[in-house]
Amino acid sequence: MSTPGSERRALVMVALGASLWGTDTILRRPLTASLSSTHIVLLEHLILSGALAIPLWLMRSEWLALKPTQWGALLGIAWGGSALGTICFTQAIRIGNPTTAILLQKSQPVFAALLAWLLLREPLGRRFWICLIVALAGAYVVNFGLAVPAAGIESEAALLALAAAALWGGSTVLGRFLLKSISFVALTGLRILLATPLLLALNGTPAVALDSRQVFSLAMLALVPGLLALLMYYRGLRHARASRAAIAELSFAATATILNWMVLGTRVTAVQLGGFAVLWGAILSLNRSREEESAREESEHQRRLGVSR
Repeated sequence: MSTPGSERRALVMVALGASLWGTDTILRRPLTASLSSTHIVLLEHLILSGALAIPLWLMRSEWLALKPTQWGALLGIAWGGSALGTICFTQAIRIGNPTTAILLQKSQPVFAALLAWLLLREPLGRRFWICLIVALAGAYVVNFGLAVPAAGIESEAALLALAAAALWGGSTVLGRFLLKSISFVALTGLRILLATPLLLALNGTPAVALDSRQVFSLAMLALVPGLLALLMYYRGLRHARASRAAIAELSFAATATILNWMVLGTRVTAVQLGGFAVLWGAILSLNRSREEESAREESEHQRRLGVSR
């Protein structure tokens, strides 16, 4: 059971990790001018593979004991979330507004809940479907404002950003299943290493001429909004309630919006920010609903234990 003090510290850690995520697009977007999306993601993974290889080997007792179904889940996370999801996100910010792509990532919990319902048979109440409709409306306004969408780059970028959110949401569900058996650090290392062969196949060869600035940007991209942010975020998330963590995660959108405006010159309208507020409100309500359901289940479990005694 987390104490109020420990939860406050955990929420600070969540906010700090999410803030580091906000630096992603100012590092990633300039790289898209000279490198393909698949090449950027491959080079990211090669850097992270080098950083995680030794720690992962030291934790081999964890992953050598995994069963075939768990390896299947790992492949789903690695190929879906780590490889294809990151390629979709990179391509979305390459052709569209990076801040819009960032704001659309808040739709991830909706996809995670849907996949948990399909794969893990987790129940969804009427409140979820209401939140889903509201979240979709908010996501629409984030991308298109109040205009009628037309086929083109804007629509393509939105679909790519939502595809990334869906793939990352699916990884959350599969990760929840795997974390019962292995640590988060081991899971992170495995998803990176298992994604790399697929990325090599998609690229054909990792050979590409890079200047010192690109090498620096790729290293920072992989290690700061990639590895460091993820480890900080999940360390905090272990001791924070989802609804409060969702509030702390707003530092991600805030940092990204400010940095994208200052460094990349990209802006969003007041109407789009209003759409984001609607989207975030729906996700917060969904998180609270799930927490209330978990609390009711725990209360019922304790009651049954008392009766059995």
